[in-house]
Amino acid sequence: MNALLKRVWIGLAAALIVSLAAAVMPDRIQVGDDGRIHLGAPAPTPSPSAAVPTPESTSPPLTRDAVDEVIRTAVSAAGLDPAQGRPTGAAGADSNRTGWMAVREKSAAQSDMNAICTDLERQGWTPNPNGDRADASRSYQRGGWYLLVSTRGKTQAPSTASTLTDSQTYLTLTGLRLNLSDIPLPEITVRIG
Repeated sequence: MNALLKRVWIGLAAALIVSLAAAVMPDRIQVGDDGRIHLGAPAPTPSPSAAVPTPESTSPPLTRDAVDEVIRTAVSAAGLDPAQGRPTGAAGADSNRTGWMAVREKSAAQSDMNAICTDLERQGWTPNPNGDRADASRSYQRGGWYLLVSTRGKTQAPSTASTLTDSQTYLTLTGLRLNLSDIPLPEITVRIG
């Protein structure tokens, strides 16, 4: 009986791990209707009723300096002074991460975020069609980089940040260079159950 119970728990744990992985990397891991898991296999053909995500533009890879300039330009286009905020990554410390943050009044933060997002789209950044909350965060991709524009309050404030009043929030742009296609996954089919 213990062996059977152990196999059930292992199967449940494996199913949970694969489900989470499929949610994080839907283009690399698929779970079929028959319970088969496909790793590294091409994505299944979406149904006609499913929303088709906007493909990333075929822009060349960007450097961190170029992304820093994109952030400064977008912040300036929103009518803000980039020098009034602070960078979230030290120059030269990590070439795969950058960002900018400023304390803003909640009443102005949403319109500032909208103006920044409008300028990012003008600069050729592709919006993420899934998972964004228009009132709190939006994400974009281009040239191997992902930018997250968000407003966040006290509960998610960085530990090194100053204390906010009830009428203030943080306006942040966070840039990360990720290339998930560099992670080699063999094509494997596993059947659970």
